[in-house]
Amino acid sequence: MVRIELQKVGKRYGRLRVFRDVAAEVRSGQVLVIAGRNGSGKSTLLRIVAGLARPTTGQVLFYQEEHLLDAEERRRLAGLVAVDVSLYGELTAWENLSFFARVRGLRLAPEEAERLLAEVGLAGRGEDLVQTYSSGMRQRLKYACTLLHHPPFLLLDEPGSNLDEAGRTLVERIIAHQRTIGLVVLATNEPREVAYGDIILRLEEGK
Repeated sequence: MVRIELQKVGKRYGRLRVFRDVAAEVRSGQVLVIAGRNGSGKSTLLRIVAGLARPTTGQVLFYQEEHLLDAEERRRLAGLVAVDVSLYGELTAWENLSFFARVRGLRLAPEEAERLLAEVGLAGRGEDLVQTYSSGMRQRLKYACTLLHHPPFLLLDEPGSNLDEAGRTLVERIIAHQRTIGLVVLATNEPREVAYGDIILRLEEGK
């Protein structure tokens, strides 16, 4: 059992208040959707959840079996797919997977890499340089790299970004599987993606 608690989280940039007093809880088997218009702070809040930005007020707590996780444990157990997460264009897909596996202390066998690529719709493209990939293919590869370690905490920013209908169906399968091993927090303003949520957290600009 895992869960995330957002406790009165707020963010300001100088005199600009992005949001304040955001509170929510999501547990294993659930999807928390952060929704709102552009500029409402969806991606900022997700970055705070991911530990990539600090809240001005409040805190985000991660638990596994009621054990409060420290920063290192959070990084080890979480996976993030976001528009601003970079891949290495001068490397092949296999080399990107191998690199991100080593970062997490994993050994990735060639057959496992091929299986991951096939699962995200990139079968047979492992030896191609990522710089030759379309934006949709890069998004699929981000999922493969993120899911390497089967993270119980899956964080998604605009999960269907640059994906065609087949890619969006892939995201739905990933989310459905994630419910069986952990939880999902995703940020979006797409109605189809909002509908994935068990818990909908709607942000309004400045509130």
